[in-house]
Amino acid sequence: MPHFRISQAAGLLGVSDDTVRRWIDSGRLARRPDVSPIEVDGADLARLAQELGADPGRGGRTGGGTSARNRLTGLVTNVTSDTVMAQVEMQCGPFRVVSLLSAEAVKDLGLAPGVLAVASIKATNVVVEVP
Repeated sequence: MPHFRISQAAGLLGVSDDTVRRWIDSGRLARRPDVSPIEVDGADLARLAQELGADPGRGGRTGGGTSARNRLTGLVTNVTSDTVMAQVEMQCGPFRVVSLLSAEAVKDLGLAPGVLAVASIKATNVVVEVP
């Protein structure tokens, strides 16, 4: 199972390192015991990412001053697969991304809850809005 350092977890969740430390201290996020530097479990981080992403008032980081070139880094939160196709859900900061791909690709990439992945998005029609 993948594990992430505090700074990595903070970047993925769009919060500060201190916030992640407070969440560990309060029990909201579990740390790996007896490991230094401190690491958190990828599946637990994915669960928290889903929880935070479900809160529409949370805001969150949206990529800073870059267009991100249609690439969103995040955590796999769920994989539903049959013998041919799979649905992979990711939490990329405050954004939930869902992709359909072959079950073979999921296996080859080792996709499972808690795995760090990059969603590369290509669309023929993109709407841009100003808040």
